[in-house]
Amino acid sequence: QVQLLESGGGSVQAGGSLRLSCVASSSFSGACMAWFRQAPGKEREGVATYRSEGQTTYLSSVMGRFTISKDNAKNTLYLQMNSLKPEDTAMYYCAAGATASFACSCTGDYCSSYFGVWGQGTQVTVSS
Repeated sequence: QVQLLESGGGSVQAGGSLRLSCVASSSFSGACMAWFRQAPGKEREGVATYRSEGQTTYLSSVMGRFTISKDNAKNTLYLQMNSLKPEDTAMYYCAAGATASFACSCTGDYCSSYFGVWGQGTQVTVSS
């Protein structure tokens, strides 16, 4: 089974940028990969998804600020986050191993059950 390792989190001020990376242990990570986030006391929500053919989907609150991309040669999924806001503060997780055909169309709450492989997470903290 593929393993995922996230990095790139940190603490920034509002308006700043971070780039998260997720390295997969093998070249096969499935047709769909995604970034999720979870703030304390909240559901884990889908932030962005990436299909193998390059199609992307975003949570409405991050559209225009976040960009998901993948470098197949490096087996790495990225999340470029610009214009960060305090409400973006959360643990961010990389996900793969979609268990449903519509997983890559799912953002927001209740999407996490459609993915079977998870990284350990990387913390993002945005101060005002």
